[in-house]
Amino acid sequence: MTETSNLDPRETTKFNDLSARWWDPEGEFRPLHDINGPRVDYIAERATLDGSRVLDVGCGGGLLCESLASRGAVVTGIDMAERALAVARLHLEQSGLQVDYRQATAESFAMEDGKAFDVVCCLEMLEHVPEPASVVEACAAMTRPGGQLFFSTINRSPLAWAGAIVGAEYLLGLLPRGTHRYDRLIKPSELASWLRSAGLEVLDIAGMDYNPFSRTVRVGTRPRINYLIHAERPA
Repeated sequence: MTETSNLDPRETTKFNDLSARWWDPEGEFRPLHDINGPRVDYIAERATLDGSRVLDVGCGGGLLCESLASRGAVVTGIDMAERALAVARLHLEQSGLQVDYRQATAESFAMEDGKAFDVVCCLEMLEHVPEPASVVEACAAMTRPGGQLFFSTINRSPLAWAGAIVGAEYLLGLLPRGTHRYDRLIKPSELASWLRSAGLEVLDIAGMDYNPFSRTVRVGTRPRINYLIHAERPA
């Protein structure tokens, strides 16, 4: 596993620049707010959260972290975007929740401070790093035997290019232009292969369909654009 070599400074700068608007449900992160509840439900249906030690890799402004903490999890969030972490810490003063935020890559945290977490989440992050397989390996290393892992990303397909990039970024303006690069999108088969190579068992692959007009989400469809993967580190 590499450390800083798996960091794209342009991606860190991008999310730093957007950090002040992270908690605005009508702003640039509107789709993230809309899909957050269904993502948490998916995790909660497959893993015990109350009292569990949970790690959120690529936590950004803390949206997922706070949702997991509100369900009783003991949450640590790591990210390299310093200003996004500052926003996440500031929002804790409003929510009254407790989350331990650290500035770190998955690889460095695994080697220096990472411990055996009950649940590790890495949602909407893998498509923003040069070596996503390295992040998967680090996540596996930070999960205790019998622990659960959850990943979400975007399929690399013509439909995903049309919907997640052209539609969402250029036609509807739901995301800032340049949020996603097509060459960094990940096929479910590729992600599943990286998980198995890291010694994990793939338990479920679920598509996540998002309707930006009704702002509704369906989980459990075919993984045509957005999808979730649930994996387990064997005991």
